Amino acid sequence: MPENYSPNDLEKLKKIQTECGKKVKEEDLISLEKVRYIGGMDLTFKDLKRNPTDALASLVVVDIFTFKPVEVVIIETKVEFPYIPTFLAFRELPALLEVYDKSHIKPEVFFIDGQGKMHPRRCGIASHFGVETNTITVGIAKSHLYGKFTLPCPRRGCLSYVRDGKEVLGVAIRTKTNTHPVFVSVGNNISLPSAVKLVLKTSRYRIPEPTRLAHNVLQRKRKELGW
Repeated sequence: MPENYSPNDLEKLKKIQTECGKKVKEEDLISLEKVRYIGGMDLTFKDLKRNPTDALASLVVVDIFTFKPVEVVIIETKVEFPYIPTFLAFRELPALLEVYDKSHIKPEVFFIDGQGKMHPRRCGIASHFGVETNTITVGIAKSHLYGKFTLPCPRRGCLSYVRDGKEVLGVAIRTKTNTHPVFVSVGNNISLPSAVKLVLKTSRYRIPEPTRLAHNVLQRKRKELGW
């Protein structure tokens, strides 16, 4: 456990996450036909496990009919919350809120690199951000965090539900044939079927275009900064 954080501190944070999870809405706020712009959000850290450390956050707003970005926002900030697995939202949320506030185009949906409902307390970073901003969010993670599932078939579009007991937390889905699945879950204000449809609609590679582009701009910025 990181210095300056006691078990009691973590229990308080768990309660915040649990309350956040209760506020997550798994119904479609708008119809998919009205979605034109999706904002991909990602973060990168100068030193992932150091505290404090410098961080970059990006928001790339993509026109889903052309796959072209219509706005790119990058911010550099200082992160002071330590790296604690399953509590990453407390480390990442301030930077995402800052980059969100600086954007001029507000997309209908946000794809966030990380977990949504697929979290022990049902509130990963995609849900935290969605509840805080009352926006439509989808969590898209490259790795599995929580819940049980079987690997889907290798073809594009094959999926397997990720469950905790009888509760469906999200899906493991192949966005490209013969690649590793990604893990998609509701962030806020969207149903799981709609989240899956949007992810497949915007995926040319393994990672959907909005978050793929958000990741790429951060990697270029890292090189510029010499990180």
